[in-house]
Amino acid sequence: MTPSKERPAGVTDADSFREFVAARGLALSRTAYLLTGDHGEAEELLQETLVKAAARWRKLTHVADHEAYVRKIMLNQLRTWRRPRRLVILPTAELPETRDHEDPAAETDLKIVLRKALGVLTAKQRIALYLTFYEDLPEAEVAVRMGCSVGTVKRHKHDALKRLKRVAPQLLERVHS
Repeated sequence: MTPSKERPAGVTDADSFREFVAARGLALSRTAYLLTGDHGEAEELLQETLVKAAARWRKLTHVADHEAYVRKIMLNQLRTWRRPRRLVILPTAELPETRDHEDPAAETDLKIVLRKALGVLTAKQRIALYLTFYEDLPEAEVAVRMGCSVGTVKRHKHDALKRLKRVAPQLLERVHS
């Protein structure tokens, strides 16, 4: 539903929300998985996000991009979680369910290294990397979504990449090969 248009007769906020979730739920689920690195935590994050979005849905008629708004709720929800281990980003060239697994042992080793490496990053560093490299957003947009300056985004990315290079240099070899 386009927010600026009048809602057809008989279409409720609940119907509009159900249509949105049916259309964009899978993409939001993938985002939650990429942010947490765990299917169970991703489901929990998505569920909490959708509960908050549903509660505000009636007030979102002025929002131009509902999906961006819901993703912002998801990122904010992620920031409120106290346990840092909940946020694990697993960057991949392809979606996990479509990758060709030639060597499952090597894939498992890579996941272990990546999870440990990402575990040394702060939540803000992981979010900055996610928005920059997975969402492919410009630094100015990342700054808006994170609620900080462009310089702070650059610092988070710089520090994160420096840490990753130090704790897991084999990840760079994998990226450049």
